[in-house]
Amino acid sequence: MNMFNHMIFSFFALTFLFMLKKTAAEGVHAKGINIGAIIDMSSRIGKEQRVAMEIAMKDFYGTGNQTLNLHILDSQRDPVCAALAAMDLINNQQVQAILGPQTWEEALSVAEISSQTQVPILSLADTTPKWATERWPYLLQASPSKQEQMKAIAAIVQSWNWHQVTVIYEGTDSSAIAVTPYLFNALRDVGVGVIQGLVLPTFASTITLSEELEKLKREQSRVFVVHLSFPLAVRLFEKAKKMKMMEKDYVWITTNPITSLVHSNASIISSSMEGIIGVKSYFPEGGHLFHELRQKFRRKFSLQNPKDDNNEPGIYAAEAYDAFWTLAVALNGSNRGGQELLETILQVDFHGLSGKVQFIKFINERAPANRFHIINIIGKSYKELGFWSKGLGFSKTIHENSTYRPCMTDLEQALWPEGPWHTSSRGWIIATSANPWRIGVPGESGYREFVHVEYDHLGNSVAFSGFAIEVFKETIKRLPFTLPYEFIAFKNTSYDELVKQIHLKQKYDAVVGDVVILASRYQLAEFTKPYTETGLMLIVPAQSGNRELSFIRPFTKSMWVLIAVITVYNGFIIWLIERNHCPSLKGSMLHQIGIMLWLAFSTLFSLHGGKMHSNLSRMSMVVWLFVALVITQTYTANLSSMLTVQKLDGAAPNVEALLNSNAVVGYCTGSYLQNYLVDVLRFKTQNIRNYTTLEAYAQALKNKEIAAVFLEVPLAKLFLAKYCRRFVSVGPTYKVGGFGFALPRGSPLLPSIDEALLKVSENGTLLELENRLIKPGNCPDVEDENHSLSPSSFGTLFIITTGTSTISLAIYIFSRANSMLGYTTTWRLMLAAMRFWVCQRQITRRSSNAENSVNNLAPQASGMQSLV
Repeated sequence: MNMFNHMIFSFFALTFLFMLKKTAAEGVHAKGINIGAIIDMSSRIGKEQRVAMEIAMKDFYGTGNQTLNLHILDSQRDPVCAALAAMDLINNQQVQAILGPQTWEEALSVAEISSQTQVPILSLADTTPKWATERWPYLLQASPSKQEQMKAIAAIVQSWNWHQVTVIYEGTDSSAIAVTPYLFNALRDVGVGVIQGLVLPTFASTITLSEELEKLKREQSRVFVVHLSFPLAVRLFEKAKKMKMMEKDYVWITTNPITSLVHSNASIISSSMEGIIGVKSYFPEGGHLFHELRQKFRRKFSLQNPKDDNNEPGIYAAEAYDAFWTLAVALNGSNRGGQELLETILQVDFHGLSGKVQFIKFINERAPANRFHIINIIGKSYKELGFWSKGLGFSKTIHENSTYRPCMTDLEQALWPEGPWHTSSRGWIIATSANPWRIGVPGESGYREFVHVEYDHLGNSVAFSGFAIEVFKETIKRLPFTLPYEFIAFKNTSYDELVKQIHLKQKYDAVVGDVVILASRYQLAEFTKPYTETGLMLIVPAQSGNRELSFIRPFTKSMWVLIAVITVYNGFIIWLIERNHCPSLKGSMLHQIGIMLWLAFSTLFSLHGGKMHSNLSRMSMVVWLFVALVITQTYTANLSSMLTVQKLDGAAPNVEALLNSNAVVGYCTGSYLQNYLVDVLRFKTQNIRNYTTLEAYAQALKNKEIAAVFLEVPLAKLFLAKYCRRFVSVGPTYKVGGFGFALPRGSPLLPSIDEALLKVSENGTLLELENRLIKPGNCPDVEDENHSLSPSSFGTLFIITTGTSTISLAIYIFSRANSMLGYTTTWRLMLAAMRFWVCQRQITRRSSNAENSVNNLAPQASGMQSLV
């Protein structure tokens, strides 16, 4: 309020003096055309502008046919003084046009006066809003707009892979406020985020600067873009130097208002601004015209400003010189003014010291600058690193054959506050071996495949494993810099509480685990891109297999094989027994094999007892037909049961069916799903139950405690991989966030980790880890997971039929053997009996012989007996 009152008082006081001066000077007019100028004669910019305008006026005398008078008044960098100066120039000096002032606030105070009096104002401010030229048509932007420099700054930041910056600008400078949106947009276009915008007042106190810098010092990002007036920037860097913020890991980038005055303030920059990268307007300094201006400028500037150390002209001198020549060309040969002069100025087109001078119609401003110097402040001077051109990029030189690159790294090597550039990790503080990155890991996760923490006997975590841990390790390996870290277990089931620890900045710097990316958690932390599939799946008990193959499911594979073996075995025995009684069972080998197989399987489905010729084959057939009858009836009953279960399992395939049936569903303990099921899917609170492990889900579904379970996609895939035959996913996948790594909000490491994570995915490492740690190689064939019958259910029957058939086969073989053995023995006994009878007849006929004959016949009788 005091400042406002002072401005009002100054305005009326100067108005009174102005009226007195006007009365005294009435009727006094200089010959020729009068041109006015309003500058801040106490500033370096104003000093350069004054000298340049005076040189331009003298240079014009040698070429033009018109006498020009230049009237320069001091604005004292005060909008009120600038307005009064404009009134003086218009009313007393009767100027045709006015050059300046330098600041937007001063130009604003003069614009209304110029529009009412139809006197063109050629503003030398860096930026003039478009709405201002529409409101005040006689206000022209004589200096090129510096908005494009923001794209140059964004290109510098992008070149070094900095993804987070802090912008420091002046809050009371309207031109700075008008330009900063262009900077924010340019940074956003190249994927760079602005952590915060620090607004400083023009006359910020030392305490204010210290407090604000201390806040910035606590942040992890150390890249700063400074868009301030030169006096305020000098004070800022002096304070930053004392606070050791001009050292290693800090990056400072300055804009044109600061950088364009570096050449004239060597004594100031030597101690506090070394290592800064700056962007300043480009103008050709090697041309003949500028060479002549430099010689004249040095002599005249040194005479007018003997206390200034540097007498070199800068961009502000070149722009002031061109602005005067713009008016001189427009006024040459005529005494026109007002609207006619305005239209003539807008048609001016020539090449000046600061570049091409040409105005854009309808917006009354000079074509914007599209080339900028990139400099590096070193000692009491600066080093030119190269140039940036709009639409082309960076180059070492500016000429027709210049080579342009999109990245600044191809230019001259920059000297940063701590020395030459070495690694791309600059711009933020990273972890060290002595102070590693603290990674929070869920210590009570129910999914060992994703996160598993092993503890020693004292309860201290000693080992970390799982899919999430391995993915993080592979990601860190692919960062372009070293990042030491350590895992710390979080012994709490609440994942929200774990993420909150990052926001508190007390225990953890990041979180790794089966943590779902949620919008509510973004208030506490930021997340990487998900490293798993995203979504929520509904899991229900599986229907009983493929309907096309349902007919084989009543029996297990081993059961079917055993039935086939026993059937062929029984058929072979019957064929072997009956082949001697039935000529049709004989023939070639191939024919007999076909008859045997037909006989084996035909007996399984029909009775052929009347066709059997052997009691042995009939005995085997009866027992086998009894077993076959039992198996057939069991098969029919089991198949009917399975088809019924299929129909029942398909009764609740989606959420609507579960809601309509008032079914109970399950979800993961400690997750966000409780609120999601109640608020989004509209389940009743009493109809949802939480579980901690995959085994608990399976048991609850098997016992009919719940009808379905909701799991995130990665957990659902793990669950289905483990119980591949019992459960299936049904319905759509509900879109929710997948698993990601959590980092502090605004962390500059986030883009680098995202890029490294993308490399892990693209090179196949992520898929390899998933197959190795989550998906089993083969689905376990657990027999009790379905209702198929195994051989153990028919063990006794198989033993009976196999034993009966085997006994029949043994009897048949023994009888055949005995039959062959019986014919040979009978023939031998008959022959022995005939021989014995012949011997007896001979003994009877010779009984009357002498005893000596009997003695001779005794051995023969003995031989016959032994033969018998």
